[in-house]
Amino acid sequence: MSFVLSSHRMRTVDLIAKKRDGGEHTAGEIEHLVNGYVDGSIPDYQVSAWLMAVCLSGMSAAETAALTRLMIESGSTMDLAGLSGPLVDKHSTGGVGDKVSLILAPLAAACGLQVPMMSGRALGHTGGTLDKLESINGYSTQMEVSRFRRIIEECGYAMTGQSADIVPADRLLYALRDVTATVESIPLITASIMSKKFAEGAESLVFDVKTGSGAFMKSLSDSRALADSLAETGRSLGRGVVTVITRMDEPLGCMVGNYLEVEESMLCLAGDTLRPGYTPAADLMTVTLRLAAWMLVAGGIASSVEEGESRCRRALEDGSAYERFRRNVSLQGGDPDRLESELGGRRASCAVVIEAPRAGRVAGIDAYTVGMAGVGLGVGRNRTDDEVLADVGVELATKVGSAVARGDPLCTVYGETEAATARAAEAIAECFLIEDDEPQRTPLIVEERSAL
Repeated sequence: MSFVLSSHRMRTVDLIAKKRDGGEHTAGEIEHLVNGYVDGSIPDYQVSAWLMAVCLSGMSAAETAALTRLMIESGSTMDLAGLSGPLVDKHSTGGVGDKVSLILAPLAAACGLQVPMMSGRALGHTGGTLDKLESINGYSTQMEVSRFRRIIEECGYAMTGQSADIVPADRLLYALRDVTATVESIPLITASIMSKKFAEGAESLVFDVKTGSGAFMKSLSDSRALADSLAETGRSLGRGVVTVITRMDEPLGCMVGNYLEVEESMLCLAGDTLRPGYTPAADLMTVTLRLAAWMLVAGGIASSVEEGESRCRRALEDGSAYERFRRNVSLQGGDPDRLESELGGRRASCAVVIEAPRAGRVAGIDAYTVGMAGVGLGVGRNRTDDEVLADVGVELATKVGSAVARGDPLCTVYGETEAATARAAEAIAECFLIEDDEPQRTPLIVEERSAL
């Protein structure tokens, strides 16, 4: 039975029950929940119950759009009017080893875009861009809008987190979802992403929607549903949207961890300049170049993704993308020279090498298992107040398709304590599948849709 509650007698417990039983909220009811949580009149335990009800019962497109708008209105937005270049951003729905933003932002900036990037922290089994950036000594992701604008003007991109007054509803809900098993909800993911992206001032958006064992959306049908939800909500907010569905069955690239992923990103941008003979992981560069190319199309700089990829490759080859990265590190408080001097040397004190138990081909590396083991090491969080650790993580020596002999290293696990490192190593050892034959490969880029 459907019912509507008037605002003067609205009770949070009734709204929880309504959603639990599959009812559809009015905009006024969602406003009561969002505003009540932000002002502290609705406690965490009731919001947690409501989040679980949403996770189980879902939300309509109208509810999702209303939730997104109300989250945006819960705080202030960034005024980036007057910046010269096209303002385009990219967002990933989360994966293991997904450091694409660290490579893509300077790459897109070197090609002429301006990238206002508001990112998040570790969520569930996936890493957080802010945690990775803050592993750089001195690097600050918290700043006033005026400084955010100035950094974009000077190097083409800036990386920030949510301040207390930028979409506070999302900041609070984001942390709560992480520890209440309510991350994998299409409406909640959509509202979280779109509210941040609207608030940061981007004019067009490219979304990397992950699918597979290491993604929040395990099935292709769920990933398509999320891509559709993002596109529909983006249109309702007047934003051009591109959605690219990409595979997340094995960790992306070769590093999983906060500083480790910064290191890999630097090597992908600089290549031989920093480490002679270095070859970036093919899967990481395939995804990065495709998403960056779509950003150039969205910003009107390239007429096709093929042209966009060609421009991006030139920016890597001529060093301009890496120079943007160095300039950004300096502008946001870090020391790029010190960062370069740390390459290959910053690792947590305990290390365990996992060796191949037999000869054959690596047929699978379960990304979810690696991600959860990373959380145990300190790459991510089990509780909202947990501190992440900068130098822990996993360094892969093999990728899916690699030939290995018995005893060859598969990966190295780095931890702060022997006990934590041993636990993680035991779990990660089980995630490698080795078979006799070459594994059947599936395309990394699954689907691409443009609503520009």
